[in-house]
Amino acid sequence: MSGNILAIDQGTTSSRAIVFDGEQRIAGVGKMEFTQHFPQDGWVEHIPEEIWATCLWSAKTALKKANLKAAEIAAIGITNQRETTIVWDRATGKAIYNAIVWQDRRTHRLCEKLRKAGHEKLVSEKTGLLLDPYFTATKLAWILDSVPGARKRAEKGDLAFGTVDSYLIWRLTGGRSHATDVTNACRTLLYNIRSNQWDGDLLRLFRIPAAILPEVKDNAADFGHTDPEIFGVSIPITGSAGDQQAATIGQACFEPGMLKSTYGTGCFALLNTGDDLVRSKNRLLTTIAYRLDGHTTYALEGAIFMAGASVQWMRDMLKIIEKASDADPLAARADPTQNVYLVPAFVGLGAPWWDAEARASITGLTRSSGPAELARAALESVSYQTRDLIDAMRRDWKGATDTVLRVDGGMVGSDFTMQFLADMLNTPVDRPTILETTALGAAWLAGWKAGVWPDQQGFAARWALDRQFTPHMDEATRKRKFKGWRDAVRRTLTRA
Repeated sequence: MSGNILAIDQGTTSSRAIVFDGEQRIAGVGKMEFTQHFPQDGWVEHIPEEIWATCLWSAKTALKKANLKAAEIAAIGITNQRETTIVWDRATGKAIYNAIVWQDRRTHRLCEKLRKAGHEKLVSEKTGLLLDPYFTATKLAWILDSVPGARKRAEKGDLAFGTVDSYLIWRLTGGRSHATDVTNACRTLLYNIRSNQWDGDLLRLFRIPAAILPEVKDNAADFGHTDPEIFGVSIPITGSAGDQQAATIGQACFEPGMLKSTYGTGCFALLNTGDDLVRSKNRLLTTIAYRLDGHTTYALEGAIFMAGASVQWMRDMLKIIEKASDADPLAARADPTQNVYLVPAFVGLGAPWWDAEARASITGLTRSSGPAELARAALESVSYQTRDLIDAMRRDWKGATDTVLRVDGGMVGSDFTMQFLADMLNTPVDRPTILETTALGAAWLAGWKAGVWPDQQGFAARWALDRQFTPHMDEATRKRKFKGWRDAVRRTLTRA
C-alpha cells in the first residue's frame, strides 16, 4: 500500500491540504483563504459552505501539485479549528446558521449567569474547562434558541451538531458518518474527560439534546470512507484531531513534560502530563492531548486568542505593513528606549486571565512612537502572553520545569519573535524543519492507523531541528520588561 497521506488542515482564516509521502515529506500543498464575518462587536462567523468548498479545492490542488491520483492516497487525516460550532440538517447537509467561531464572544452573558449560579465548579471538574464563550456548548445553545424551530428539530433528531472536523467528516462521507474525535469533543463543555463520554448533567445544564451529538472516537480510528463522487475513489478517513492536539502530535510531544506552542491566529501551548489529569489552580485548561488504542493522555493548555491575528490587524486595519513578513524588519527599527505595550484583547483575554469583556489597549505611547514601535509591541505581546501561560504551568505541575519549548505555526518564521520568546521565557526555543506540524500530526494519525506510517517511537525519531533560539537577555532587563507587561494587562482587565 502507498504511504501517501492527505492531511486536511481547516484553520480559522484559511483551509489547506498537504500531501505527505511515505517518508513524511511534503509532496504537495493547496491553500485558500475564506471570508471572516463580524456581524456585531465580538461576533465572529464563517460560512460552512465556504469552509467545505475551500477544503475541497485545497485537497484537489494538493493532489495535483503532488502529481498523484486520489487512488494513490492511503488515507486522510483531518485537523481543524476547535470549538467552532456548526448545526446542519441531516436530510440536506445544509447548515441552519453560520459557523460560530471559537473567537466569538456573544454568549459571555450566559457564561456569567451560569458562573454566578455556581455551576463553574461542576463544569471544570467534569471537563477541565472554564465557563467562557470560547467553548462550544453556549454557542450551540444560542443557535438552538435563536434559529426558529431549531430546538424542536434537534430534539426530534432532524439536526446534527459538530465542530468543524465532524462537519467535514459528514460532508466527505456523503452523510454516512456523524463522528468526532475525543480532542474535539473535550472542548465542547459537554464531554466528561475522566469517564470519556458525553455527560448527562452537562447536557441538561446547557439544554442540549443528546440526539444532536456525534459519536466520539479515538484520534486514530475508522471515521468512514469518502464518497466516491468527491475524489473519484473512496478513501478511508483514519485520523482526526483538533489543531492544537494535532500540533502536539506533529511535534512528537509523546512524553510527559514535553511542551509545544503553536503560533497561528492565536497561540496555544500544550504540556503533556501523561496519565496525570492535572487540575489547574491558575485558570489553565485541563484537556485531552490524544487517545490512542483507548488510552487517554492528558495535557495542560493555555489559550491566547490573538497572536498572528495581531499582525493581520496591523496589515488589514492599520495598513502599516503590506504583508505579515514586513512586521519583522519594521519592529527591528523601533526605538529601544521606548516601552510600548500592546495587550491584544481584541476579542477578550484568554488564559490565565479569562476576561471576555476586556478589549485591546496600547500603553507607553509617546509623541515619537510610530509604526515601528507598534509593530514591535505586537510581536512582543506574543512572548509576554506565552510567559503568562508557562509560568502558570510551572506553578500547576512539577513536571513543567526546565523544559525546552517546541514551536510551530506561521509566526515562528519570525526570528525576531522567536528570539524575544527565548529571552522572555529564559529557556531554549526549538523550531523544527517541518513547520506544518498540525497537518503532520493529522497525517501521522491517519498513516499509523492505516498501517503505512511508523509507530510513535519511529515517528518521533524523524523530528528534526531547524534552529534553536537561546536566551541572551540579562535578568534585570527581563524582569523590567515583564513587569511593564503585567502593568499593561492590569490596566486592561475589566475584573480583578
